[in-house]
Amino acid sequence: MMRLFYYRLKQDRFAQICFAILLLVLLAGIFAPLIAFHDPNVASPRIKYQMMSLTYPLGTDYLGRCVFSRLIYGIRTTIFYALLAMLLTITFGAVMGMIAGFYRGKVDSIIMRLCDMLLSYPEVVMILAIVGVLGPSIGNILVAIVLVKWAWYARMIRGAVLQYTHQNYIRYAQIIGAKNSYILYRHLLPMTAADMMILASTNIGTIILTISALSFLGLGIQPPVAEWGSMLSMAKQVMLSHPEQMLPAGIAITLVVIAFNGLGDFLRDVFDPMNRFDNTVPLGDHHE
Repeated sequence: MMRLFYYRLKQDRFAQICFAILLLVLLAGIFAPLIAFHDPNVASPRIKYQMMSLTYPLGTDYLGRCVFSRLIYGIRTTIFYALLAMLLTITFGAVMGMIAGFYRGKVDSIIMRLCDMLLSYPEVVMILAIVGVLGPSIGNILVAIVLVKWAWYARMIRGAVLQYTHQNYIRYAQIIGAKNSYILYRHLLPMTAADMMILASTNIGTIILTISALSFLGLGIQPPVAEWGSMLSMAKQVMLSHPEQMLPAGIAITLVVIAFNGLGDFLRDVFDPMNRFDNTVPLGDHHE
């Protein structure tokens, strides 16, 4: 499978660009203290709206804070929290989906009816309602995203489990008396791992936009913490006089979301069982 992954990656230039963008962004977020020129939260009103320079590569904002430094530190709040939200959501959704698909019966009916109820409401409206009730904070955003989005993952993973439970080795494990927990962990979990990876990579961009949108509306990460959505919210107040203030965060959000979507499309093409006849590596590319 890894040979196929590297082979397809070499053939897909757009996927290479997406991987390079995401790798650079993640490394910049990890090493933000070494890359950022200034403290992102230190205000100096006397130097507000400075133009780009060697000292301030992207200028300064309305409080005289370094836009470049805030953009780099914003990776930690925008991207890293989005990845955490995706991890929590896909974990809970996968557990519920695997339980529903494996045990079926009343357990399946209860979980699926709950999923139907959650999926019948618009995601954005429900997230706004939950955050509005709980209050604006990143913890409440994570709770809202998990509560709203897990149902979709549970339904998708349940479908994959229903397909894999008909495999002969699953039936054999049941016949010889293997524990259900063993079958779920050792057999069904590895089989559905590719499906989870595809689902997560194709939806991470939506979560990034959700966190940024909530911060833009004042319901997300609160100032003075650097976050791309809140940077856009502050920049819109001077959009007519200083339109350049909206460019760094806006471009960053656009590039990262496009890169994650491109990554999701690439992983789907590689790991999706429906494409298995196209996912062949030429004999000349095999290396023993």
